[in-house]
Parts: sequence; C-alpha cells; structure tokens
Amino acid sequence: MSTGDFPPIGEYAFLSDCHTAALAGPDGSVEWLCAPRFDGPSVFGRLLDRSVGGAWELTVDGAGPPERRYLRDSLVLESRWRAPHGTVAAHDFLAVKAPGSAAGRGIVAEGMLVRLVYCESGHATVRSRVTARPDYGRTAARWSHTGEVLLCENAPLWLGGEPGPRIDAKGAVESVTGLGAGDAAVLALGYRGDQARRVDRATAERLRADAVDAWQTWSDRASYDGVGAEHVRRSVLVLRGLLSDETGGLLAAPTTSLPEWTGGERNWDYRYVWHRDAALVVLVLLRLGHEDEAGRYLRFMLDGCADREHRLEPMLDLDGGTGIEESELDHLQGYAASRPVRVGNEAYGQHQIDSYGHVLDAAYVFQEVTGGLTPEEIAEVRRLVDTCARRRREKDHGVWEVRGEPRHWTYSKLYAWVCLDRGIKLAELAEDADAPLDHWRREREAVRQELLEQGYDEEKGAFVQSYGARNVDAALLQLPLLGLLDGDDPRVTSTIDAIAQELGGGPDLIHRYDPEATGDGIGHGEGAFLMCSFDMVSALVLAGRPEEARERFASLCARSGPFDLFSEEMTGDGTFLGNYPQAFTHLALIEAAMNLDEAGRLDALHAWANRRSRR
Repeated sequence: MSTGDFPPIGEYAFLSDCHTAALAGPDGSVEWLCAPRFDGPSVFGRLLDRSVGGAWELTVDGAGPPERRYLRDSLVLESRWRAPHGTVAAHDFLAVKAPGSAAGRGIVAEGMLVRLVYCESGHATVRSRVTARPDYGRTAARWSHTGEVLLCENAPLWLGGEPGPRIDAKGAVESVTGLGAGDAAVLALGYRGDQARRVDRATAERLRADAVDAWQTWSDRASYDGVGAEHVRRSVLVLRGLLSDETGGLLAAPTTSLPEWTGGERNWDYRYVWHRDAALVVLVLLRLGHEDEAGRYLRFMLDGCADREHRLEPMLDLDGGTGIEESELDHLQGYAASRPVRVGNEAYGQHQIDSYGHVLDAAYVFQEVTGGLTPEEIAEVRRLVDTCARRRREKDHGVWEVRGEPRHWTYSKLYAWVCLDRGIKLAELAEDADAPLDHWRREREAVRQELLEQGYDEEKGAFVQSYGARNVDAALLQLPLLGLLDGDDPRVTSTIDAIAQELGGGPDLIHRYDPEATGDGIGHGEGAFLMCSFDMVSALVLAGRPEEARERFASLCARSGPFDLFSEEMTGDGTFLGNYPQAFTHLALIEAAMNLDEAGRLDALHAWANRRSRR
C-alpha cells in the first residue's frame, strides 16, 4: 500500500516523558510533538502534512538514513549515520528522571526534547533545522533571542544548546556544525516556556543517563520472563509512556488521524482515555509488579465515573472530563492524503454499555489483589452496578463506536453480565452490606439467559454481532476470557472458528467485523485489527489449542515494526494502519503472551490474581 512521500507508520520511533510524546521518522526528523502535553496542539505535525506541519530535521552531510535502536529497556533512541569520512551518533529523548524517595515510584518529566550528537570517528558536518508550526500548523513559530536561548512568542517553547542555533530568513532555526572525532553538539527544545535554561554537553549527558536509568529501573520491576518476554517488556514500556504523569490516565495512542485505511476517512483522535482498556490495564500492571501505577490509573477512572447515575461516558480526557468535542482541521492534507484530520472525538457522547463491565472488572481484580479500595470507592462502584442493572436492556452504540443507530450488541450484553458478576464478587469480597446482592444475582442470571438465547445463533453455530444479526464480531473472542462460558465450550469454539473463517486475513490476522454487514455508518475499508488478532491467540489457548495459538503469536510478533511497536491495524502485506503506538494492541499482546505462558489454566491473569490474593 503506497503512502507517497510519507514514511510508513511502523518506521516511526516513539519517544515519551509521560507528559507528551514525539515520533521520530526514519530519516532522523522529529515529525510529531504536541505541547504543552499529549493532547495539546501539535508544534511538529509533518506526520499529517508534509508542507505546513513542521518538523525538526537532523541530517549528516553525505550520509543516508541512519541505523536506529533504543538504548536498553528505555525510550531513548540511538541513531547512527555513516558518512563518507566519519560516523555520527545521536541520542534523542524526552528527558525524564526517577522520582526522589519522597515522591513515590514512577517517571518524572523534565519538559524538554534533547538531541545529543556525537562524532564517533573521522569528521562530519551535522545540520539541524527546526521548523516549528504551532497550533496544528496554522502558524509559524516566532522566535526571539533571550540570553543563550531562543523563546517562542506564540507557543510555550524554548530552544537552546551548543553551538547556539540561529534564526534564518524564513523563520526556521538552524545550525550547521562541523564535528571531529570525540566532538559533540547539543540541541534542546523545551515545551514549558517558563523553564528555559542553558543545556550544554555535560547537562545533556546527565539528562541522557537519568532517562536511561529511569526507564530501565522502572522496567526492571516487572516480574515476567515467560513466553514473548522481549515483546512484553517493550509493550509495557509503551504503556508506561502512555500513562499521564499528571493523572495516571492511559492514552489509547499519542496521535490523531493516522488512517485505518490509506486515503479513507476512518481517521480518529485517540489522545484520550477509554474505559474499555480499564480491566486489562489494571490486570497487566498488577501482574508485572506495577501496583502504584495500577492504583493511580484505577482511581483516575473511578473519579471520572463519579456520580454517573444516569449514563457512564465511554471515555475521558486527561483531566477526567467528558466534554470532548470533535472538529476537523481542513488546512491539513492528512497522512498520505487521508482526510479529514480530526481533533477531539464525538464518541464521548455515545452510550456504550460495555464500559460498565470494564470498570467493574478492573475494580474487582484490584480489590482482589490489593484490598486497596476505600469505602467511598466501593460505594461508587456499587452505583455503577446499579446503573448498569437499570440500563442493560437498552440498545447502545457498542464497543466499536459505530456512527449509526444503536442496537443490542452481543458484546455489550456480555459486559453487562461482567459488570453484575464482578459487582457481586467485589461486594462479597469487601463485605459491602449495602449492595443489593439478591437483585444483582437475578439480573446477572437474566442477562446470561438472554445472551445464550438471543446472542447465539443455533443455525449458524456461533455468537453473532448483535441480536438478530447473522454476522460475527471479533470482539466476542473475549468470551472465554470472562467466565460466562468455559473456553472449550462448543458454543465458544464454534464462534472462534466462525470468526477465523469470516474475518481472518492470512494465517494470523483478524478483522474486527465486516463493515458492510455491520452497517457502521462510516463506509470505506479498514485493515485487520491487531488487538483482535492477539485476542485470537488468548481464545485458542483457553479453547485447549495452544500449539495453534503459539504459531499465531509468533507470526504476529514477527510483524512488529523495527522497534517492536504496533499500531491499531495492519494490511496483509504488513503495512501499519491507524494511530500509533496503540495501547490496546500492546495490552492484547501481553495478555496473549501470559495466557500462552500458563496454557492449561482457565485464565492466566485471573488465576494469578486469585493466587496472589490468598497469600
């Protein structure tokens, strides 16, 4: 699939300081950075428009594209250029440090993007050109000299380093530096305008060491060394890079409008927090020894659910709010001419019944493992279960956020059952005397009977996408993970086979649904859904087919980009599609690896939680 002069999505490196993120392209250019945080307007947006988006270019005279890798288990990128007369290496990173002993565990942002460039041998000429375009490329940056740094007058940016950069006639900031063996150049772009400071070589080297150590120390806390451990470690680093340092919320992705089909209009803003990720985020973080982050994330979610007695919005912004208005940026051409480019996401206004189940599953396993929910949080959870019990009979928009008429989605009803089931178990665990357990038990059984009667098509021999439909939905691969039916139940295994047959793409890819049969109100095609592709691995393990699952897992992991990152979707030829890197793809990868590692157990992650809670 041609992307014209846009680099393939999978060729970008992901940088993060848990406050904002950057994407660095294969030629050494930083083409995506938002300020002053993840969901702020882009200041580098060439990812979405080659002309007006803006970028930070770094080149070495006479050298081709650099070789690139991450340093250790970190988000510090090393690039190496081989020029005719010398070799140059650069370390690019959003500066972070480990917190002090009194600040708890985690990652602390320093508020700057650093590019530390060395001449390793010979001699070479290095060129840097910063073309910042604030407010999603609507305007050019206006720089002015203030002492040893440049300050941007129309964005919270500052720029400095050694040798000092200069402003050219077109308003870009450039520097040209001749380096001999052992020489270095330093460039730093700060996104907190009130914290401008001089950054020399010694400072940059300290910042780099702090960043590598902070990421490595955090990564070393993980206790997993099983199947796919290397991919799991990188995936967990991606998740940590998407956890907001301010609130603990997990972004679905750090980008907006990377297309689900090149040239199509399935281009969405994913710089927000979805409840559908809640249960797996908490399970994964707890399983890997990151209890602080799991608790902070869950409490952010529960705070966002407070007093939702009428309707639980399916998503939150980074402040925990729900008013996420959607608009289109008509002045941007979009990645590979894929328009519209959107900011905001109107899905916040939908009703998605599955959201209740995801939050309850997360709250239950957190209490099961830690016993850490407060009485007030347990009361909030109780209100969510009551709301779900009252509204579970309604039609909704479903987990895929179709922009058509609501319907009775089988997946939504499945998670209504999960909400009631986990609510009952949590109330029993916490000895919540105020929980109406008899009422919840009746509702749970009613949902179960309804699912088995209306969600399962006897003639087709599979659970179907919605009541009365005939098509399947790959979201239902989560059936065996949730406890409604055993993984080897014939109704589950026949559904797995139907999904593989109707939605499969090659030996390992799975599409989430058939857009035409679904009538999702959007049109155009899309790639295979990588989360569902990894969910197939977990489903096969629980169906008692571990060898088939291992083959799929190995094949999928081999499709990762050069940095072991995954986007949302993929074509059969391996082209990445959709926002990148995608949290729920990496979550599903981790879950698949852990289920494979404990093949033969009913549910690896819940089984682990049960063992841990009894200690």
